[in-house]
Amino acid sequence: MHFLASEVAASVGGELIGPDVQIDGASIDSRNVRPGQLFVPIVAERDGHDFIPSALESGAAAYFTSRDEVARGTAIRVADTALALADLGRAVRRRIPDRVVGITGSVGKTSTKDLLAGVLQTTYRTAASEKSFNNELGLPLTLAGAADDVEAVVLEMGARGIGHIDLLCSIASPTVGVITRVEGVHLELFGDIESVARAKGELVESLPADGIAVLNADHRYVAAMADRASARVLRYGLSPDADVYASDIVVDDELRASFRLHTPWGSTDVRLGARGEHQVPNALAAAAAGGGLGVSVEDIANGMSAAELSGLRMELAKTADGTIVLNDAYNANPTSMSAALKSLAALPAGRRVAVLGTMAELGSDSPAQHHAIALEAHELGIEVIAVDEPDYGDTARHTSGVDEAVAALGDLGEGDAVLVKGSRVAALERVAQALLS
Repeated sequence: MHFLASEVAASVGGELIGPDVQIDGASIDSRNVRPGQLFVPIVAERDGHDFIPSALESGAAAYFTSRDEVARGTAIRVADTALALADLGRAVRRRIPDRVVGITGSVGKTSTKDLLAGVLQTTYRTAASEKSFNNELGLPLTLAGAADDVEAVVLEMGARGIGHIDLLCSIASPTVGVITRVEGVHLELFGDIESVARAKGELVESLPADGIAVLNADHRYVAAMADRASARVLRYGLSPDADVYASDIVVDDELRASFRLHTPWGSTDVRLGARGEHQVPNALAAAAAGGGLGVSVEDIANGMSAAELSGLRMELAKTADGTIVLNDAYNANPTSMSAALKSLAALPAGRRVAVLGTMAELGSDSPAQHHAIALEAHELGIEVIAVDEPDYGDTARHTSGVDEAVAALGDLGEGDAVLVKGSRVAALERVAQALLS
């Protein structure tokens, strides 16, 4: 999105210092600044102000600063750079048509975002959150990075506590809100599942009366949010009682699901590009939101078929010796871990092994949750190699570090399948990379 520096200064209550240059988008990472962008130095463990010279060398047109001293070039002095970035997001939002979708939930946010972006791109010029830019920094960066002629925006919204979604909605003013699931994840932050539901439901409460709340009818905490909505409610799920539902679900040997899609706007056959039967509810959410925004059922099907998921999510590849590697290492919680194990069990293989890292932020229930996943794997006939996580218990083989985990896999070849999955802190994509190299 293009702005003059003076317009940015006015929108954030800042002071323009230097020439009034044109700005196109924003970045908080001096290593990734593109020419013409606004550099926003964030003060955290490291003070981003120290990287202003580097950002200018990379072509930044201007920068925020909360310091008295100003480097060369065009500066916009503000009291707090992070708050100013949020205000910039609000200013950009006022330029965008009322097709702004917020997506939240304990599981499936990013995949639903990717699928919905694919759907909307068939009909509208669409921008969407990169990777999982889903917090008070990533969301305004996504808005600022949208094209001047953008017609629809899809925003992932994460939460670390009560009030966080409400803050994001104050920036984005979504007209459509999608809630995927409410599960007992991040309990280390929330305390209990009721607090998770309260936090996620802030998205529904933020919607205008002429907006649309897209709710998962198969999950009681989400379905109950209809009572918190003044907007129109569209319910999706696997039951014909939902407004948008799927029938005749079939999964092929590459884990791609096909099904019959039923909507208030018509029915059609769909084959997902995304892998895993657990992507079907995410696809239904995308179909409901897309249909509610005027996309035809034919374009919904085409968009979901062509949509690609963000990296490290259900990536399927083969090693040189024929071993199937299912890389789902981006993140993990009990729900997504169970779904990944079922996907591994569905692969055509004789030996199936899951290399599993920790599931973070589960609070006091963490040992029980890890143990339950190990037992589920055992029941599915899957060997478990646990990496630096003792709570998987006695049914797992325990290793320390990536090299030891790879060695524990032993001889692999045609007819073997390996799942790699753990929370982001485990960074277990290194196991997949080692196997595929």
